[in-house]
Amino acid sequence: MVYTVFVRQNITFNADKSDIELAREEAQSQNTTLHELFRDWLKVIAGRKARVQEYRALMHELRHVNAGRKFTREEMNERR
Repeated sequence: MVYTVFVRQNITFNADKSDIELAREEAQSQNTTLHELFRDWLKVIAGRKARVQEYRALMHELRHVNAGRKFTREEMNERR
């Protein structure tokens, strides 16, 4: 049996009234809410950190790989 628990936290931000109003207008132009725009932005920020962690883990896993020589700039930028 697996139990999944979703933890939600409320966050309070301080922002200028004019900035909030402009953000609401932008959300409305995208047919969404300011709340949804913020949640999407938060997912993007969280996703960046996850990708960085995945990249670092991969580089750590491949640290033993050796190409056997140094490549020239032209070789590294070559498109096939």
